[in-house]
Formats: sequence, C-alpha cells, structure tokens
Amino acid sequence: MKNLKSISHPTITQVKVIQNKNNFPISWLNKQAYCEYGIYLENVKGVTAKPTKAMMEGSREHSILESKFIEDAEPATFQEMLDTSRTAEILSRELPVTSVRYGIRGFIDEVWMTPDEFIIIDDKPGKTAYPSSINQVYGYCLAFKDIVPEERKIVASLRERGTDNIFWSSYFDETAEKNIIELIERVHKLLIGTIEYIPTENPRKCRSCRFNTCCDRKADF
Repeated sequence: MKNLKSISHPTITQVKVIQNKNNFPISWLNKQAYCEYGIYLENVKGVTAKPTKAMMEGSREHSILESKFIEDAEPATFQEMLDTSRTAEILSRELPVTSVRYGIRGFIDEVWMTPDEFIIIDDKPGKTAYPSSINQVYGYCLAFKDIVPEERKIVASLRERGTDNIFWSSYFDETAEKNIIELIERVHKLLIGTIEYIPTENPRKCRSCRFNTCCDRKADF
C-alpha cells in the first residue's frame, strides 16, 4: 500500500485532508451510532475528557496482542501477503487501511487472508453485536475492499476481546456496502456543516458518556 500525503484539518481534530478530501477515523462510525454529538464535542468544540476504563483496557489488550504477534510474525509487504494468501492462509494484525475514495482510515485488528475470502476482525469487549460495532467493522471492510483489487469475498466479524470467540459475522454484501457508504456520507456532511450533529436520546448512553459533565445536549437522566 502506497504512502499518502496528508495534512491536518484546520479546525477538526483527528480529521486529515488527503488529496483535497476530508478523511476521518473509521472508529467514528462506532461513535456516530452511539452519539454523533460526542464527535462534535471532542473534535469540533475541543472538549477534553479522561479515557474510560474500557478504552484503557482495550489499548492494553491491543498492545499485548500486537507484541505477541510480532514475536512470531515474518516480515512481509502487503503485496507479498496477498500473493501468499492465494494458495495458503495468512494472518495480519493492526493492518492500516486508508481509502481516499470514501475518506476513511484506520487499523484493522486482525485480517485472515485465505484463498477464498478475507475475514476482517474487530475486537470488542463483551459479546453483544451492537449496531455501532457492526458499522465500524463494515467501515474496515469497505476500506479494505477499496484498496485490494481482489474478487474474493469479504467477511465482517466481531470477536470478544482477549479470546478466540467470534460472536458475530456476516458477509460484506451489496446491502451492507450500500448502507455503510450512506453512513460515511452522513459523517462527511457533518464535517462540512451541511447537516447538524444529533445527540442521543438514550439517557443510559448519556450516563456512561465521558462527556456527560460538559455536554449541553444530554438526555434527561
């Protein structure tokens, strides 16, 4: 995968400008489904808040898994991995993907490449396939499909963090692709200001949100 030159967006943190187009983290697709107003507070308004316990545990777990993987992994370019996977199964972790076309980027927790399909895995705490989690892994699938010139099927999967338990999976079909593209387009409209950020109406989400002490749009507890 080629390196792409990018510059930081002048007013929105975490957004890059690549080839004159806004490019946001794929993890935002998870945040958007949870409460897109949180994206506004953190990245447009500049509100800061301490990371949650779940966020810190997730970072630690990712670091541990990545360290273990690197110990046994054999260095290879992305093209070499693709070539090998046409006849044998191969695994990669923390695979960077950037789609200029859709304006998204991120790191895929794990990719299983087989002669028949690509399995895109996103690790999550717990065993519930929330719509927000599905949106995120579909975003990874879309970015991967955009940069990989292959006709192999793509499978989206959610795995319980720290285990081998894949508790949800689905083929990344035309319907899933259409829906996630529409969601990505919505986020881009938010970034350029053609539509407004909508806060959640779920009080439970507000209670657990790390911005609840400074949010001016939170639902009544």
